[in-house]
Amino acid sequence: FRTSLVTAQIALSMALLISAGLFIRSLVNVSRVDLGLDTQNVVTFAISPELNGYEPARSRALFQRLEAELAALPGVTGVAAAFVPLLAGSSWGGDVSVQGFEWSPGVDANARFNRVSPGFFRTLGIPLIAGREFDERDVLGSAPVAIVNEAFARKFGLGREAVGAFMSDQGPRGRDLDIQIVGLVQDAKYSEVKGEVPPQFFRPYLQHETVGSMTFYVRTSLPPEQLIRAIPRVVAGLDPHLPVEELKTLPQQVRENVVLDRVVSTLAAAFAALATLLAAVGLYGVLAYAVAQRTREFGLRMALGADAGRVRALVLRQVARMLLVGAAVGIAGALVLGRYAESLLFEMKARDPLTFLAGAALLSLVVFGAGLLPAARAARVDPMQALRYE
Repeated sequence: FRTSLVTAQIALSMALLISAGLFIRSLVNVSRVDLGLDTQNVVTFAISPELNGYEPARSRALFQRLEAELAALPGVTGVAAAFVPLLAGSSWGGDVSVQGFEWSPGVDANARFNRVSPGFFRTLGIPLIAGREFDERDVLGSAPVAIVNEAFARKFGLGREAVGAFMSDQGPRGRDLDIQIVGLVQDAKYSEVKGEVPPQFFRPYLQHETVGSMTFYVRTSLPPEQLIRAIPRVVAGLDPHLPVEELKTLPQQVRENVVLDRVVSTLAAAFAALATLLAAVGLYGVLAYAVAQRTREFGLRMALGADAGRVRALVLRQVARMLLVGAAVGIAGALVLGRYAESLLFEMKARDPLTFLAGAALLSLVVFGAGLLPAARAARVDPMQALRYE
């Protein structure tokens, strides 16, 4: 009965170790995702003047003043603003009409969008492939313009010749293609770190009458902590009643975007470590008790010529039998768990051979490590004392 309990503990440890290994490797894959932008030394925050009763024209003026004030801070090398915050789970968009794209019922004409400030792509390190960025010309009343990403150009058949084409954001039936594409940028993540890069088009926020809230991105050559302390003072200097929202570094925003992966990996690793520790303690206790019970047997064997190595092998063979049975059951359990957890894994399969091998190797080390001391104790039995046992 004791042996069965320890074998069950080994099986549980094996299943949890493999599951933890899968989630940890998945998290490593997430951390290696190419975001398409440079997050280092960037601080982000949001303000919503519309909630404080600002009219649209006053909001636009405030955003421009804030950009200028932030750009004047020591160490600041770039300031940008966006209506849709990046990598924050927000997603805005709709159907579009694009020059040369033939739409018919059932054809997907959807694209994500954002309203951004001049210098947005330069500040965030998103490479401009062709055309130009938005600048001071792109204001309310000027010719409507847009910048699209590579996924947009591929989806709507524009290729590298996207610059100069016309589009509309009024849906696929819109015949008034009044927005000219003036730039093509490299694909960058939009709302999710783990999600595919969607087709995106960007509009200058200064060409829109109603912009009630914006998220700002400030790149600095100094430690970001200094900028985090300075930003509330700058905002308060413009309006002491305007709260600063979501003030953090952009790498912190990225980590929050994959917080579920981190939590699941941490919990899986903690449960696996606890189960493995309990299995090791249980195995040690069972073997120590078995060695004490078999002291007379070991003494007789040694008296009849068995050496210490053979006695150790007797104990370790018992360890190996429990490990083999427990590992087999645990691997089967891990396969079942993996089938249900595969949707949480990123860029890997639940039946990853390397993870299974690593889990088995780690558990084998722990199990045999727990069995070495009882085995060594059995090998040190004095035959004369054993014969007088009881």
